[in-house]
Amino acid sequence: MGSSFILIPSPCKGDTRVYSVPKLDDYSLPALDGLAGDLTSALKAESAAVRNEQEWKAFRDRWLSRKSGIVTQLNDLLKAAPKESKREVGQRVNQLRALIEEQVAAAGRQASAPGRAGDQLDITLPGIRRPLGAEHPIIRTMNEVVAVFKAMGYSVAEGPEIETDYFNFEALNFPPNHPARDTQDTLFIAGQERKPQRERLVLRTHTSPVQIRAMMASPPPLRIVCPGKVHRRDAADATHSPMFHQLECLAVDSNITFSDLKGTLDHMCKALFGSSVKTRFQPSFFPFTEPSAEVYVSCPFCGARGCRICKQSGWIELGGSGMVHPNVFEAVRGYGYDPAKISGFAFGMGIDRMAALRWDIHDIQLFFEGDVRFLEQFA
Repeated sequence: MGSSFILIPSPCKGDTRVYSVPKLDDYSLPALDGLAGDLTSALKAESAAVRNEQEWKAFRDRWLSRKSGIVTQLNDLLKAAPKESKREVGQRVNQLRALIEEQVAAAGRQASAPGRAGDQLDITLPGIRRPLGAEHPIIRTMNEVVAVFKAMGYSVAEGPEIETDYFNFEALNFPPNHPARDTQDTLFIAGQERKPQRERLVLRTHTSPVQIRAMMASPPPLRIVCPGKVHRRDAADATHSPMFHQLECLAVDSNITFSDLKGTLDHMCKALFGSSVKTRFQPSFFPFTEPSAEVYVSCPFCGARGCRICKQSGWIELGGSGMVHPNVFEAVRGYGYDPAKISGFAFGMGIDRMAALRWDIHDIQLFFEGDVRFLEQFA
């Protein structure tokens, strides 16, 4: 038995001699092995020559067409086999049919891949993101908050989770004796005792260091949001975790006022919780802002009438805010941030707390335990 080739139009450019299933007089195992080898070689060669969707359709029809495709020719071969050989021939035909279907599908995926045009790859096209199932409720909440600020023209800034004392404390106007520098509140990297204090490494306690790095990288005006993971030395319980997530915002320009801060936060709360909610500011203290205020939103669950979620107060605390302290601008004066010429506001909020409030979760540890039975409820 020899291979059978006929002259027909190729699915590739031009005409060439392509494979066709031969008629067999000998159905012995060596003859069937030879047929399978020739078919496989031809299948792979034609598959590799497919360059676009049009060529793939011609390739698919030539091999899978019910009228005259290679699979149909294999079925005809099985019908013509003598009775004593039908079992062996049938097994080979099934194997070859599965191989053909698999190769045709693979060629189709390759031909339709983004950026493929002949042998050219367009590297400017966006990559293909691997689907990971459903977003984690914390990431989902964070992305929704970020989307609100993106719509207002803010950019997203990120920074390292292991920070120096300088970026985490000193540049943000934390004095050397501030309680946050105590090892009871902050997780310090071991073996840093011989370094100057400003060079000692810590797990960042907030995402505010990203604001310093962003100002050092870009002159004003600047509008950024800084989402990310932070760490503090808290015992894990229903409302605390040594690792949690924050989102901070910074806006700097030549004439930023507290009214801009209030308007921005009011817009954010209405976008996230509905147009009927109200915001309230209560005086507070933070080293890196002056004046400072805690931000509250009227409880969207009870309409500010008082419920279990808002502890019957009608209000829910979101986080801290204020006008950027001049000492913070002094730390980046050399990068264009003269406190006499510019002003800015900043605020931060806990994403885990917001997610817990949104879905009425009583124990934030559920977010981190990886229990699929819990997480799939948010899919």
